[in-house]
Amino acid sequence: MNTLKYSVAISLISAFLWASTTLAADKMAGELQAANCIGCHGSIGHGGHANHTPAPNLYAQQPSYLINQLNAFKTGTRNNPIMKAMASNLSDEDIKNLAAYFSSTPTIKTETNVALAKIGQTKASMCLGCHGSNAEGNGQYPRLAGQRADYLANQLANFKAGVRKNGQMQAIASNLSEEDMQALAAYFSGL
Repeated sequence: MNTLKYSVAISLISAFLWASTTLAADKMAGELQAANCIGCHGSIGHGGHANHTPAPNLYAQQPSYLINQLNAFKTGTRNNPIMKAMASNLSDEDIKNLAAYFSSTPTIKTETNVALAKIGQTKASMCLGCHGSNAEGNGQYPRLAGQRADYLANQLANFKAGVRKNGQMQAIASNLSEEDMQALAAYFSGL
């Protein structure tokens, strides 16, 4: 019984902390700042391309994930020269506002290769433990549902090659073939 009370208390505290971070942010200010992001990340529901490297769809992404990633670009712990330059000019409040805006905006289901997505669906369970049962993300792990297939495949390849660092993702990606990566990307992009 005490374990249940403890679990409920932790859940309520976590929900309060998440809500206070999100509520303190100004979505309208974030929307104005997002005009600087659209050139690469595209309009609502459609990621763009930055220098021929797929840029992710930011819409409907988890706010805490967006905050963590923008801070990682700002500090240089995640390497991308364009994003480092963009994030270095953002205050903590700007970052929260952008996260509030992007996380509150719905994504649009992207077109996908249906045959390849069916193959990806058979492999997707290995991703859902961290990324959520519907690939919606959970704060620490990003939303995969509705993400651009080319971006997802590129990130899996980066983890496999060690270009992007995360021990768990590197271990998972190291066991994926190119076809596996394409299939998983097709499946998640179509959710």
